[in-house]
Amino acid sequence: MKNNLLNTILRAAVLTAIVSALAACASAPTNAPTQGAKTDQSASDESSTASVDPFEKVNRATFDFNNDFDKAIFKPVAQVYADNTPSFVQTGIGNFFGNLNDVWTGVNSFLQGNFQDGFTDIVRVGVNSTFGLLGLLDIASEANIPKHKNDLGQTLGVWGVPNGPYLVIPFLGPSVTRDAVALPVDFYGDPWAYARPVSVRNTGDFIRLVDKRAGYLDSFNLMQDAALDEYSFVRDAYLQRIAGQIETRKNHKQLRDDEVETQKQNDEDAKANAAKSTDVPVATAPAP
Repeated sequence: MKNNLLNTILRAAVLTAIVSALAACASAPTNAPTQGAKTDQSASDESSTASVDPFEKVNRATFDFNNDFDKAIFKPVAQVYADNTPSFVQTGIGNFFGNLNDVWTGVNSFLQGNFQDGFTDIVRVGVNSTFGLLGLLDIASEANIPKHKNDLGQTLGVWGVPNGPYLVIPFLGPSVTRDAVALPVDFYGDPWAYARPVSVRNTGDFIRLVDKRAGYLDSFNLMQDAALDEYSFVRDAYLQRIAGQIETRKNHKQLRDDEVETQKQNDEDAKANAAKSTDVPVATAPAP
């Protein structure tokens, strides 16, 4: 038991140390002198970039390291996996770990105040874990039970915690300070983190990562071909995506409430119209 707890703590500590090292060794870039006058727009763009990415120099170095690692090791392994693993096996692996993710997603749905989504997430896990053979089959999606994706960083964002500086974490990729700090808790919330023996857990972690990377083979190639500055492209896309996710989750509960209220009003209107139709006097022919 102590060893299991120690392993979990070590995993969290490693991630925390990575984030701390990035913040400690990085310093905000200074504005280098340039020839000629800069337009107000370019100065504004540089100021905006410096505010969200003050550690750009070290982030770019980490980004290049991650890209080199991916090209040398991770992408080839994922390509071999995609080319040689039957599609139904890949689907089953994705479904299995997606079902486990729904557990932590449900917890965060409740923490965000989206109780209807939380109950939906619980139903998904229950249906897929039983009728879906421990999640290998995604029966819930076939039954039109919606799937959500939440983590603690998103939950903190919903409750108003700001992003903080943009970070690129070794091996893990783009993040922001808020989400990076939440990562250790997300590991605690992952049911697979408690799989035993440890060799099985580690093997599962490896398969999950390779399967996920295999799913992005085509999109990564397109991005690398299209982006003039791949680093800036990934950073801007990532920041836009998490901003959209948080805004959606903030509005989700209100949208749900509005839908319920609208449906209630429609039902009341339908009943009222039905009652009026029964109250219309029926014309009778005059007696001869």
